[in-house]
Amino acid sequence: MIRIGITGHRNLTPDVNEHVAALVKDHLEPYGHAMVGLSCLADGADSLFAEAVLDAGAPLEAVIPASGYRSALPAAHHPVYDRLLARAVLVHELPHAVSDPHSHMAAGRLLVERSDRLIAVWDGLPARGPGGTADVVAYARALSRPVTVLWPQGAHR
Repeated sequence: MIRIGITGHRNLTPDVNEHVAALVKDHLEPYGHAMVGLSCLADGADSLFAEAVLDAGAPLEAVIPASGYRSALPAAHHPVYDRLLARAVLVHELPHAVSDPHSHMAAGRLLVERSDRLIAVWDGLPARGPGGTADVVAYARALSRPVTVLWPQGAHR
């Protein structure tokens, strides 16, 4: 079974969100239930990927960067996060208390190390802060993990 991780942008506009959901679903379709998806379950790319993995009937593993992670996510995302976390077959909880760039990068590294390949929902621009999508992609490439970049043509963050 192939293990696929996700990294990607948050706070997507509704239009970009819809396009990304379709791109992720189409990319995962050939794997069917013969994959394991790894996600931090944040709003945006992470949760869209987790939904697609579960919709395919495949197992989902959650990577939780810090004990304060959920409370650092947008309140409107909490029900989605809780639902996805409850469906995870395995939860990797990192020993950090604060949800910050350091804990997010640690989660990104763990996710890459436990994956055979990485999907990056990424506009190709540098990270807005340490531990962002570009940093996780760079780490995956440094480990020679295959990275597939998905981004709707002409879309902007």
